[in-house]
Amino acid sequence: MNEQLQPLKKPTRAGKAGRSGTQDDIVYAHIFEAILEQRLAPGTKLSEEALGEIFGVSRTIIRRALSRLAHESVVLLRPNRGAVVASPTVEEARQVFFSRRMVERAITELAVQHATLEQLNELRQMVREERDSFSRGDRGAGIRLSGEFHLKLAEAAGNAPLISFQRSLVSQTSLIIAQYESGNRSHCSYDEHMQLIDAIEARDAEQAVSLMMHHMDHIDSKLNLDEESASDDLHAVFSHLLQTKKRGPVSIKG
Repeated sequence: MNEQLQPLKKPTRAGKAGRSGTQDDIVYAHIFEAILEQRLAPGTKLSEEALGEIFGVSRTIIRRALSRLAHESVVLLRPNRGAVVASPTVEEARQVFFSRRMVERAITELAVQHATLEQLNELRQMVREERDSFSRGDRGAGIRLSGEFHLKLAEAAGNAPLISFQRSLVSQTSLIIAQYESGNRSHCSYDEHMQLIDAIEARDAEQAVSLMMHHMDHIDSKLNLDEESASDDLHAVFSHLLQTKKRGPVSIKG
């Protein structure tokens, strides 16, 4: 197995691991990004053989990556039946959003106390990239950046357990939105994100928490049980990697 996996398009936390980590870091990073961008549909079977072919790595590497994703509750490992992308039920979706609200409240309060000017500037740059992605019609990148905003905000809060919990909740939320979001695909999260940053910079905890809860209300209000938009075709989801491989194999280093 000697093909080089293509680096991720944006410098995500997963992407940073993918560029400098092991082979399973790279596979994990690409699948995590596909979930954040809602390119992988809930319930998609994650064939070890197909993924091994796509990424040019052994099934052992694929299993390691899938195990990490299962730990974050976005992949289900079924004995003797293989792995699938999680498909949250309505009740599970409600529980995730309830937990997300509690975590977002705590993160926002801590960010007001601890966020540095450098971190706030990084958040603003991320919001600008999110807005630009939606403006040029790249919805997948916009959704991913919206999720990454909340991960970066958790880092600014400076609480390691909350960062880990938030990572799982954000990826689960992306699956829930892919499965249950209504036909109205308009997004104004970047405006809400920028207002939130301003309140945090002003050290106004009450306003910041109020804006965050309004933001969560906005996301919640767009959910129903009707629409599913991502793909269950692994080769289609990772077609950009397959196209790269066709241009010639390069040694992969773990």
